[in-house]
Amino acid sequence: MLSWEPLQLGDFLERHAHRAPLLGAPSRDAEGRPARPVGPARFVVVPPARRAAAVRDVLDLLRPDRHIVWRCGTALPGTSAEAGATPVCADLPSRDEFVELSRFGEPVLLVSAGQLPYVRSLAAPLTPLRLPTAADRARDRSEALHAQVADVLETGDVDAELALLDPLFARYDPATVAAALLALSRRPQPGVAPSAVAEPPTPGWTKVFITVGKKDRAAAKDLVGALIREAGLVKEEIGKIEVRETFALVEVAPNAVDKAVRGMAGVTIRGRRVAARRDRTS
Repeated sequence: MLSWEPLQLGDFLERHAHRAPLLGAPSRDAEGRPARPVGPARFVVVPPARRAAAVRDVLDLLRPDRHIVWRCGTALPGTSAEAGATPVCADLPSRDEFVELSRFGEPVLLVSAGQLPYVRSLAAPLTPLRLPTAADRARDRSEALHAQVADVLETGDVDAELALLDPLFARYDPATVAAALLALSRRPQPGVAPSAVAEPPTPGWTKVFITVGKKDRAAAKDLVGALIREAGLVKEEIGKIEVRETFALVEVAPNAVDKAVRGMAGVTIRGRRVAARRDRTS
């Protein structure tokens, strides 16, 4: 069935093609010409069966202070339908719905590949949003482990441990011994559930989560420069910076946290517009 405005056929499709997948078609004006795009949006190509999980991934990646989850033509309960909220569309919005959602903030559309022509008629510029993959998360965990080991080697006293392991070093390569110790540490102990412990912030500092990382070619100096130029912080208010694959954690003096979060909103670092918020693990 072909139509310029398939969304107006909702009752007909519900009666004769129950739960038919909606691909959409580019909107036309009264003279049949393609309608102009409404405004900017970001998109992720996601199979319908993974939409709920993808919504959580988008919110974890962007960490918005307020958000709207759009599903089945309405905002889900518990979301913030107010200015500045980030709309995340788990279902394809109509053109009028997209106009309304754009008034809150730049929408994020979760779509199938076949819906992209329709989405291009709604939004311009249309920017792909890359969600973290399992490999990205594994890389972040590995980097956190490397940092912890390096910290122990640089600041800790491991003389007793070296004496204990010396007989093993005589029989095996030290790197192999280290790998075996790591494998043992990852084995769950009887009656103890494995857990990932986040590194606490330095006493007297607060961690700020910023949505830019190594995959964006960002470095600590880029974050320091943005915090000083755009947010108005001074060097004494900026502490340790961890740049991971998809995000960064910056320690900020407590009296400057709100200024850093507000000042970094919408700032561009290495070509990526970023958002910032207090880190949830702090």
